[in-house]
Amino acid sequence: MKQLVLAACIGAFTLTTAGVATAQDPATKAAPAKKAPAKKAPAKKAATTETAAVPKGEKWQCELGHVLYIGGNMQRDEVITVNWEGKEYRLPRLSTVTGADRYFDARSGLDLVVIPSKAMLFNKNAGQRLADECQTADMQAGGSAPTQAGALRAPVATPLLVAPPAPAADAAPKQ
Repeated sequence: MKQLVLAACIGAFTLTTAGVATAQDPATKAAPAKKAPAKKAPAKKAATTETAAVPKGEKWQCELGHVLYIGGNMQRDEVITVNWEGKEYRLPRLSTVTGADRYFDARSGLDLVVIPSKAMLFNKNAGQRLADECQTADMQAGGSAPTQAGALRAPVATPLLVAPPAPAADAAPKQ
């Protein structure tokens, strides 16, 4: 009985190895089917290269030679377009308690933080800062960033907590 079971196992093993050996025969390989998708992949890359976004919007010059372009009105738009390294990203506005303007897209991981003196671009997915000390030409000349928080501030020339001057007629004593 043991010999019969042993013979059956050896026979089954021989049949399975013979099937694997015939499957590896060069005449029956499916190699051409694998090469066809590989040829299509470079065509897709060429298509994305052709549709590379032309930078639109305001140019922000960053340290280390990085440049990003921001399209849209940062003082009123809820979604702005950021062109970073030839790709366009649509970043929706997030509300903050600090007064900084923040735009974050969870899909791409890009996070743009704008304060009156500079802008910073982060990649939350990679956990790194992509660009720092980004400024427009106006900011480099001494202006402030075109932020929503900056637009809500009162101009420096008109202080908020100063009492209006008394009229001259009321200030003079009556005789």
